[in-house]
Amino acid sequence: MDHTAELRQRVEEFGKNFSKAQEVISKIFLGQPQLVTHTLLAFLCNGHVLLEGLPGLGKTLLAETLSKVLAISCSRIQATPDLMPADILGTNVLWKGGDGALNLRYEKGPIFADMVLVDEINRATPRTQSALLQAMQEKKVTVFGITHPLPEHFMVIATQNPIEMEGTYPLPEAQLDRFFFKLIVEFPNLATLMDIGRNSSQWQKSEVPAVWTQETIRSMKATLNEVCIADPILEYASQMILNSHPNAAKAIPLVKKYVMYGASPRGLQALVQAAKVHSLLAGRVHVAREDFNEILMPSLQHRLILKYEAEAEGIHPQEIILNIQEHCINHTREKI
Repeated sequence: MDHTAELRQRVEEFGKNFSKAQEVISKIFLGQPQLVTHTLLAFLCNGHVLLEGLPGLGKTLLAETLSKVLAISCSRIQATPDLMPADILGTNVLWKGGDGALNLRYEKGPIFADMVLVDEINRATPRTQSALLQAMQEKKVTVFGITHPLPEHFMVIATQNPIEMEGTYPLPEAQLDRFFFKLIVEFPNLATLMDIGRNSSQWQKSEVPAVWTQETIRSMKATLNEVCIADPILEYASQMILNSHPNAAKAIPLVKKYVMYGASPRGLQALVQAAKVHSLLAGRVHVAREDFNEILMPSLQHRLILKYEAEAEGIHPQEIILNIQEHCINHTREKI
């Protein structure tokens, strides 16, 4: 089998595996297929996800179901103001050996899992939040001068409640930027609420099957690396990042007026990687401009730092991003 035929087969298998995982998760986490898609997409791109939504919408259920379907290890950290970095990373403890001598032994914390659910991350203090920085960026942690690698498929899914401000600590920009996606968990509609009420006793009794294996995950990530992106498409994505900064030469008036800081190069990396997954799901091994449409908001909405005037006038990052996109489409139409 030549390389082209083999690649075509791998693309087809990628789509089937992705669809199967979507199908199983959507039977447990009801009514939000796009949220399921984006979370799976972030996992394949080795990214972390920030889930924002009201209490009781199933954010924890989504993470737990995802880990079972993907057959990966999962741990949970309940963020509270008294949580300490050692509660996440682990610490050295004294233990008595067989000869009766006391020794120091490193006891790993819950960060050592493939998927780590950090529930209500904004309730942890900045000191504790910072314990996640190295782990999220480098997939390793350093404790008492010794560096420990994290699991191969390490992913953080953090949740936060957007309405409770008392006793919370907003995430700093440096940590927000380390999240691949920020996903909004919407309130379910009437039909979904009825399904939840109807199935509330059934899903607790049913076993969630494992759909992927370690070999499946590695194969899908390898296929993702085969996707190419042409320079005009890359320029289109890069222009969106560049034009999100108020001091850019081609920044639109809305950005100059309301944006304090624009998206970082990590935002471009998120756009490109996520667009590659979308191209594979469309049966292509090259990125097209339409592949950016669905992943634009989750990739960039948490990376724009707005001025106080924006909040006062009710201007949201989503509105600014859509205007940047429209400007870049007009700018690059002849090149694509």
